[in-house]
Amino acid sequence: MKALFGAAALSLSMFAMSSTVLAADKGTPDEAVAMVKKAVALIKSDGKEKAFAAISDPANTTFHDRDLYIYVYDLNGVALAHGNNPKMVGKPLITLKDNEGKPMIKEMVDLAKGKGKGWVDFKWPNPVTKAVEAKSGYIEKVDDMLVGSGIYK
Repeated sequence: MKALFGAAALSLSMFAMSSTVLAADKGTPDEAVAMVKKAVALIKSDGKEKAFAAISDPANTTFHDRDLYIYVYDLNGVALAHGNNPKMVGKPLITLKDNEGKPMIKEMVDLAKGKGKGWVDFKWPNPVTKAVEAKSGYIEKVDDMLVGSGIYK
């Protein structure tokens, strides 16, 4: 009987550890907000050109950490920088919808124009798992653009 309880306890502790490891593989809301604030600070201190290059560089761990990355759109929904998909840069994406029909870029732009910062929920491909997952994107307005990052749930 002791062996059975010991095996059950060991199994539970291993499950708890694996859940913790899986959670550590994903960015947290605080980490997403901190990354956005670093990107905003860089844009203000070094200008758009240098900041966008840093944001787009996958080797730059300040703006690329596990499933966290930065994206920047102007207030018309044109991608100015994208840390995960550089093919989006320069494209007007205001009408882009997630796989459930949610116009998430428009919602981000509306939030930036209104409150100036906050969270938008949508579905998006996770760069680590490659699966479409629930995502919450945090954005902040800076000048005539929005800077964002997001967490996968």
